[in-house]
Amino acid sequence: MKAALYYSNSDIRIVEMDKPRAGMGEIVVKMRRCGICGSDLMEWYRVRSAPRVLGHEMVGEIVEVGEGVEKYSLGERVFVSHHVPCNTCHWCLKGHHSVCDTLRRTNYHPGGFAEYIKVPPINVERGVFLLPPELTWDEGVFIEPLGCVVRGQRMAGVETGDSVLVVGVGVTGILHLKYAKALGASTLLAADVNPFKLMMAKRAGADHTIDAKGDVGKKTRDLLGRGADVVIVTAPVKAAFDDGFRSVDRGGSVLLFAPLRPEERYDLNVWEIWRDEVKVVTSYAASPRDLEVAIEVLRSGRVEVEDMVTHHFPLSAASEAFRVAVSGERSLKVILHPDDEKV
Repeated sequence: MKAALYYSNSDIRIVEMDKPRAGMGEIVVKMRRCGICGSDLMEWYRVRSAPRVLGHEMVGEIVEVGEGVEKYSLGERVFVSHHVPCNTCHWCLKGHHSVCDTLRRTNYHPGGFAEYIKVPPINVERGVFLLPPELTWDEGVFIEPLGCVVRGQRMAGVETGDSVLVVGVGVTGILHLKYAKALGASTLLAADVNPFKLMMAKRAGADHTIDAKGDVGKKTRDLLGRGADVVIVTAPVKAAFDDGFRSVDRGGSVLLFAPLRPEERYDLNVWEIWRDEVKVVTSYAASPRDLEVAIEVLRSGRVEVEDMVTHHFPLSAASEAFRVAVSGERSLKVILHPDDEKV
């Protein structure tokens, strides 16, 4: 089978690999769509484990069922979660499934940027979700990133009537806007340096867009008369963190949805955070509960995502797909599909 082997953002090689076979408790899924995630583009993060087959926003069709698998059948359309929690450790029992050791070491093989994946028994048990008939393959690609957004906004406490500022409106930023609107946020603001992404944010429901080359904090306060109730930072740069903390209202929350590099440090004015009772929260990945919410939100149409798909590429053109996704000039969600399928 074909697979896209990642060496760096500019070095993606199409290689031949053995097609996986399902063992005891396993299934094999044919990839029908796999999205390129923002985390796939964080080269400093990905090159540490290169070469490898990336891809975790994958939906497909079950083509082989191993002995002992009773929940799933040939031909079923599924989303497969690459990371699954144990559900029994200290962190899982406290609701922090995404910091579970099991979640951090589980995965399917070899990765979503391949014609087929093999799903190990623990993922079959806890990470396979039937794709509702209402959802297209493209919509299914958004289950994983939207699940992460669901978790983040739950951690940040987004509520009906809140004003929400999203700093950085790539794919996850747009999803944050759409989901906050679905939750009943009263005013949505989007900040970015890219005019195309600000235009897409406006289409996604942002009431106001802000050029992040200017003073985002001042503009936010001018528009709202105060700071935002919730600020969500999706851009992994210090300038975006600065904009977030300058824009939050007293008693508000700042969700750090994107990380800085491990070696980077960020200076935080604890006095201001303490005095203004600002809550600082982080979120990582998605739990099964978050993914279930994401699937239902997509199925019901409360969040619509097909307008976010800007590019499709066959698997054999993965290198070009990465180039387009990295450039970000006029792209949002870039999706790979099998070579033998017309899109």
